[in-house]
Amino acid sequence: MYCAFSESGRKETVLDLAKFVDKGVQVKLTGGRQVIPTVRLRKREREDYKMIFTVTVTGTLKGYDQLLNLVLDEAIEFLRDADDPLKTTDQTRQLGLIVCRGTAVMLVSPTDGTDEIANPFLQPDGA
Repeated sequence: MYCAFSESGRKETVLDLAKFVDKGVQVKLTGGRQVIPTVRLRKREREDYKMIFTVTVTGTLKGYDQLLNLVLDEAIEFLRDADDPLKTTDQTRQLGLIVCRGTAVMLVSPTDGTDEIANPFLQPDGA
């Protein structure tokens, strides 16, 4: 993460989260590791691959520090599909008050004022 020095000489993060405190945020975290068994077609051997997934959590940002450790209240996790772990479902899990470790934080975005749009790079099936 990039750090800048303030006028007082202290390190400060470039990302200013002060405007999101006590507001709803969506956080994407790394660290959801799962072993997926696969079969190689040529050798007929079973191989296990570790895939790293993201975890999506929404909640109210209560605090943060310069290492991007976040404290979220009323946190809700969006669960993944059991058949296809790359897809998220509409099922959620209530987490309550949580601490997100800064090294796992990939994305922080506000829940209010953002809209989901269609993928402009998605090719039609016939192309």
